[in-house]
Amino acid sequence: MKKQIVISGSRIEDIPSFYQEINRVFMQSEDWKISDSLDAFSDMLYGGYGEIQGGEHADLIWRDFEKSKKALGYNVTRDYYAQKLQPDSPFSRETFEEKLAALEQGTGQTYFDIILSIIGEHPNINLVAE
Repeated sequence: MKKQIVISGSRIEDIPSFYQEINRVFMQSEDWKISDSLDAFSDMLYGGYGEIQGGEHADLIWRDFEKSKKALGYNVTRDYYAQKLQPDSPFSRETFEEKLAALEQGTGQTYFDIILSIIGEHPNINLVAE
């Protein structure tokens, strides 16, 4: 039987609480946690630590999916991009200006969209939205 991993979307209010939920669900058996990073999230889905071992297949059941979609939507994403554009930010200003402009024009991805696209890059993970 395929492993089932359940995310409680009711716990997700913003980006930090998304990672708190991911760590609660995926990293409970580890003595360390992943950081608030999309790259770290993607790496975790490859497996080898936490709840997914190697290329293990799993159903990722995301409860309160629509609530999470709203919580990680336009406003949170706009603020996330604005943080990346701060004068002391080490990130590519041009990249995040483009991402922010696309978001504001309605053609860019929200943080939630990015998360879904990362999950989609992992064929061993089957997302079940509830």
